Amino acid sequence: MRLHYTDISLPWHEKNASILMRIPRVTLFLILYFLFSPAGAQVVEDDDDATDDEIVVLDSETGKEEVIDFPEAMAYDLDSLLNLYLAKTYLDEPTDCNMRDVNPTFSREEYIERLYRMPCAMEMAYNDVVQKFIDRYSGRLRHSISYMLGASNFYMPIFEEALEVYQLPLELRYLPIIESALNPKAVSRVGATGLWQFMLTTGRQYGLQVNSLVDERQDPVKSSYAAARYLSDLYKVFGDWNLVIAAYNCGPENINKAIRRATADAAREAAKGGEQKSASDIKDYWHIYPYLPRETRGYVPAFIAANYMMTYYSLHNICPMTTRLPALTDTVVVSRNVHLEQVAAVVGINIDLLRSLNPMYRRDVIPGATEPMPLRLPQTEVGKFIDLEDSVYAYRADELLTKRAVVAVKDNGPTYTKKKRTVRKRKSTVRRRSSAKRRHSSKRSSRRRRR
Repeated sequence: MRLHYTDISLPWHEKNASILMRIPRVTLFLILYFLFSPAGAQVVEDDDDATDDEIVVLDSETGKEEVIDFPEAMAYDLDSLLNLYLAKTYLDEPTDCNMRDVNPTFSREEYIERLYRMPCAMEMAYNDVVQKFIDRYSGRLRHSISYMLGASNFYMPIFEEALEVYQLPLELRYLPIIESALNPKAVSRVGATGLWQFMLTTGRQYGLQVNSLVDERQDPVKSSYAAARYLSDLYKVFGDWNLVIAAYNCGPENINKAIRRATADAAREAAKGGEQKSASDIKDYWHIYPYLPRETRGYVPAFIAANYMMTYYSLHNICPMTTRLPALTDTVVVSRNVHLEQVAAVVGINIDLLRSLNPMYRRDVIPGATEPMPLRLPQTEVGKFIDLEDSVYAYRADELLTKRAVVAVKDNGPTYTKKKRTVRKRKSTVRRRSSAKRRHSSKRSSRRRRR
């Protein structure tokens, strides 16, 4: 899919050329600058003191700086994302973008209005923390946002379909942007894996198979339906979408701990004559914010800012990368072990394409002998695979599938055993020494009695 933008040009006619000639150069420059620049446009300077993996927020009440962890995935190097197969093959730099690579700044009221106007079931509230994330996305990470806008064409239909099945807000489709930067092979520093960054135990709890050969957390379709089910269950527990997103990041136990601590502090304040807080007031993300882990304090603001940027990117002069959608795919089921290189060589498919279509197979081996397993192929190659299936299984099977079913034991050679005699000698020596010690101690005791 190619995204086109309206060319911004002035309808000057030849009869106005003489007028331009009479305008002083400085005046002409200022006129052109304001015509081509958005109203009130200024370059936004991102935090110089903040690193790529943190956000620094100044508390307006105390004047203290608060350091918040930036989502790990959003700090990924853009070059590594562009080296993914789908990005290399189907994404291009936007050649028809006529926007200046300058990030304009807007008033606080404009940001509030835009967030409020977004057609969302979830609350998209504005504050200084959300503003910091918007500034980071639209400033330092503006080229990463361009990549996300292009790569989203690969996965958004899958996310939306899974969310729709469980009747969840569709704005949750942007959660994998801050979870994995839309990389199905992403693995966090704590082991969370896939587009939706499932931990091992949570993934298995929601039906995702994980073993040495298969990791369904990396399957875009299966992991999306598991994530939708998990989010639905979290909403049944907390009944608030901001708390649901926070629990998705740090776990429901940490959210419950934060609520209990906030409740205890509110009770102590009320006992001192302070304001009485209701249970609904306390069970609010922004109220329990100080009690949350450092990373989770930035998670909901990052999510709100991601929704903002994916909606209003053009107002910040960001153009999506041009997307050419891949060919349609279909699935066949294999009931024997097969290596992806066997399929690639016999059917004539690029091995990197096969890996991108089947990211769940960790070592390029499909364990069909364990249970029937799916193999995703370009739709045009499905018939060819079915016709050549026996040839696929036979191709270099001894080289690529080296796990043996039966092995012979070599039993015609010498057998080596330890000499028990050596052990006995040591034991007898120990016994002799211990008996000699006993005799010596008894002699000494008898001498003492005589004295």
